[in-house]
Amino acid sequence: MRKVKDKVFAKPIEKQFEFDEDVAAVFDDMLSRSVPFYKEVQEIVKHFTCKHIEEGSIIYDLGCSTASTLLNIERDCKGLGARFIGLDNSKAMLEQAQRKIDIFNSKIELFEGDILEFPYEKATVFISNYTLQFVRPLVREKLIKKICESLEDGGLFIFSEKVISEHKILGKEMIDYYYEFKKEQGYSQYEIMQKREALENVLIPYTEEENINMAKGCGFSHCETIFRWNNFATFIAIK
Repeated sequence: MRKVKDKVFAKPIEKQFEFDEDVAAVFDDMLSRSVPFYKEVQEIVKHFTCKHIEEGSIIYDLGCSTASTLLNIERDCKGLGARFIGLDNSKAMLEQAQRKIDIFNSKIELFEGDILEFPYEKATVFISNYTLQFVRPLVREKLIKKICESLEDGGLFIFSEKVISEHKILGKEMIDYYYEFKKEQGYSQYEIMQKREALENVLIPYTEEENINMAKGCGFSHCETIFRWNNFATFIAIK
């Protein structure tokens, strides 16, 4: 499918950031231009997921958006007899995902729902790319515990997040460096500031250490960073 260019924040914002029809229509372009090394992270997620797939495995993608991650994994692991399930609370995102699934004749299952309340089956892998940061901190640990409880022994939770620094000056320099990256992708200073304002109090990132400690504190036996660029990181937690 042809990407529609992201111009959502080229005009004055009227509300906080949400995954509505406007965002869903340009989301694939938004990701590729807003998340450094997005393709590489997808390949990492695919690699470790496929290493653990066997007949009857269930793979969940929480906050699946337009299903790009699951489609990428299914393409390489289609013959392994696994079920791929995408969950999102945005109807607009799921409509975009379904169009792609239909085009590629995919067997991915989509559900609209709350990732905190969804009745998960016992799974082999949970994936969450840049989703936890939108879950309120007061209930974030509740979600991680539920994910851990829903995994088979030895199962994986692979998640990617924006991260912050505990060092005030370094933290600001990291954010400035990220904004330089966005400018290189064609975003104007106005668009960058508009999006930052829209995400205020909506996207709440943790430090790298806080993410690892949260996973361990919620029942995972091990958690470590497997990829990091500046203020973006990908983690694997093992039950």
